[in-house]
Amino acid sequence: MGGLRQVVAPFVAPGPSGVAIRTRLKGLTGGDEEVLGLVGDHLGALASRDLKAWCAAGLEHDSERWAERKRALTSESSSRWAGSVTKASHDQWALARRGLLAYIHSLQAGVRTLAHRLSLPVGEKGTKHAPGGYRSGQEWFAKSRRLRVLEDRLQAAQADWHAGIVHVVRGGKRLLNTRHHLEAAGLGEAGWRRRWRAERRFLQADGESGKRCGNETIRVTPDGEVSIKLPAPLAYLANAPHGRYVLAARVSFAHRGEQWADRVSANRAVAYRIHEDTGRGRWYLTASWTLPPVQTIPLDAARAKGVVGVDTNADHLAAWRLDAHGNPLGEPLRFSYDLTGTAGHRDAQVRHALIRLLHFARRHGLTIAVEDLDFTAETTREKHGRRKRFRNLISGMPVARLRARLVSMATELGIPVIAVDPAYTSRWGAQHWQQPLTTTGRKPTRHDAAAVAIGRRALGHPIRRRTAPPPHDRSDRAGHRTVQAVSVAPGREGHRPRIPGPRTRSVPTGTAANAVDQNAQHRPGRSAEHEPWQQDSPLSLQKRSERVRT
Repeated sequence: MGGLRQVVAPFVAPGPSGVAIRTRLKGLTGGDEEVLGLVGDHLGALASRDLKAWCAAGLEHDSERWAERKRALTSESSSRWAGSVTKASHDQWALARRGLLAYIHSLQAGVRTLAHRLSLPVGEKGTKHAPGGYRSGQEWFAKSRRLRVLEDRLQAAQADWHAGIVHVVRGGKRLLNTRHHLEAAGLGEAGWRRRWRAERRFLQADGESGKRCGNETIRVTPDGEVSIKLPAPLAYLANAPHGRYVLAARVSFAHRGEQWADRVSANRAVAYRIHEDTGRGRWYLTASWTLPPVQTIPLDAARAKGVVGVDTNADHLAAWRLDAHGNPLGEPLRFSYDLTGTAGHRDAQVRHALIRLLHFARRHGLTIAVEDLDFTAETTREKHGRRKRFRNLISGMPVARLRARLVSMATELGIPVIAVDPAYTSRWGAQHWQQPLTTTGRKPTRHDAAAVAIGRRALGHPIRRRTAPPPHDRSDRAGHRTVQAVSVAPGREGHRPRIPGPRTRSVPTGTAANAVDQNAQHRPGRSAEHEPWQQDSPLSLQKRSERVRT
């Protein structure tokens, strides 16, 4: 047990920090689309220039340079547009910075694995916790060359990190590289350019509390009217006072519409983003706002009514209900999803699986227990060698997206979520629970057993089951019979409660009600089991022998 890592204590996952809802801009005229395109292209050019200035400054950027950039943008747009552009540049630079750090960690994991395997003799077998040597000299040579490549990449990435250099493309690197593979992507040059232009537009504005409808730049009134504050060079396009352009479309939010209306009516901050889906030829409006931090319920309160342990897999969620004492109840549950196809289809599949899980938890008043998974260091090809299928399986598991969406949806329904350490849940669950839960009509899988292990860890119980009886005799000289009942547990030595009523139809009601009470079954006086053993006197033995002879 010395090689096992320490398991982190479970905790109640905090709720989401923000909300984003989207609706379609229906009824736009050709003039509306032209104005949106002109405004988006103009602000997109400003955003590209500002992001370039931010990346050039790097770690030397400070508040003075921020103010200088904002003043330069204000003369070509407005003060509020300039604030939105500079904030977006800051967020994009910070996101690229975090991505670079994750890339460095991935390279370091690959270098460590390659160096370890190259240090072993060819053909040496690995252990349960560490891989062995490579199978042949040819593979050893190929991996030695790859180690040099990864070391060079790591050195370059670390140099960029220390210098504050990030590599960012407005519009996305994937779409940029698609320009060289138009036939494989099924796009023509004109279609690609239209999509590239739409992705590089900038039509988003941060909200401001206290202002009319919570946003002065992109304003949406409670009755659905959308208007935009035009930049200074495009003020001639205004069709409303004060340099504003009112769209012909009226919007309404089907999801969280009441919450949005309450914020807008109270002039609370709401951020908006307008974007075009070139594939469908539609325009959309996204509204978002932050949520105040909510105090999560105590862990003991979340455990009071039991939990439903959930094991995340590549194509389904395996779940099992447990009571507050850690005992599995009912049958195992399975919520399947299909992660093939488009991103929208995958997202819908995850959402449908989660809503079925949440409905089950709310119906029984349960808390959901999930693993706090993170596979960022497990997806490198050096980690699992030739097991490409297994690497793809791990990479395809939507652990981050599923965890974030589960917490968000559960918060809306008032269902607590407990996050547990994923260490050894699959291994110990299969070891201690898969075979005992197997019956003639039920064949639990390894994932079902892992769900039980996750639930028990969330409840604060050890994963293993009750221990076997002491090996010596019926006394407890070898220790107590269970690992659950501790010395302070009330009634741990008491009798098992008797359920009233007959066990079979042939046994009348009340029979064997005192079966567990030895005193009730004995002759008058205390039972011999509760008294010290005493030898009969010689006179009593003589009288007993005379009765037998007569």
